[in-house]
Amino acid sequence: MVLGNPRDVLDRPAPPPDFTLRYGDHPDQVADVRRPANDGAGAHLVIFIHGGFWRAAFDRHHVGPLASDLAERGYAVATIEYRRVGQPGGGWPGTFSDVAAAVAAVPDLLAKELAHRGLPAVDIDRPVLAGHSAGGQLALWYAAVAPDAVRGVLGLAPVADLITGHRLGIGDEAVASLLGGSPAARPEIYASADPMAHLPLNVPTVIVHGAEDDRVPIELSRQYAQAARRAGDDTTLVELAGVEHFALIDPLSAAWPAVLDSLRSL
Repeated sequence: MVLGNPRDVLDRPAPPPDFTLRYGDHPDQVADVRRPANDGAGAHLVIFIHGGFWRAAFDRHHVGPLASDLAERGYAVATIEYRRVGQPGGGWPGTFSDVAAAVAAVPDLLAKELAHRGLPAVDIDRPVLAGHSAGGQLALWYAAVAPDAVRGVLGLAPVADLITGHRLGIGDEAVASLLGGSPAARPEIYASADPMAHLPLNVPTVIVHGAEDDRVPIELSRQYAQAARRAGDDTTLVELAGVEHFALIDPLSAAWPAVLDSLRSL
């Protein structure tokens, strides 16, 4: 188990990506790719969406340790970037349209880049879509928009219930900043953006959440998982006692084996 500040993973150095793909013209419309360490043909693709309460202060680089660890274990990993709150075009709808464009484009872009470099192909058919915190919300949202495009969703402490997240004021009113106001003021936008409004998802989903998470309360995942199962979805909630928010993206933490097991199940 890692001792000290759980946020240390946010600044921990990681090996650089093998290359970066561009899915749009904006500087943040990119995805870092890490190839499987064994160069094995047919490795499964994981597309990962980072968190940070959708704000520009956080970018994809803080999940470098996570992506590098998964690549060492034989996955092809693409960590996507997107416009965020505090940037021109960030928030609703730009953040969402970027994620949709990235997840739709990255598999084919990756296949073409590997072929161009003469490298072994990976399995780009229906990748696993994963995300942490705000990125988990975006992963659940995209799977609802395009369920046939992904094999499954792995949500790590996702903001799976935006109305409850707004009510609790998580992330210093991060939900209102993302969507431009309250559920009462912008009901149609919440209906479009909130994973709770898109059930059943019809995609196998595993949610991993620490019981000691003080940033995204575990109650959001409990409510989502219960509602999803009632709607007929194949949804599993893995609750980790004694675990806080950042351990789920830290390959050195005691929580990491549970994250890996959840990924393997999809």
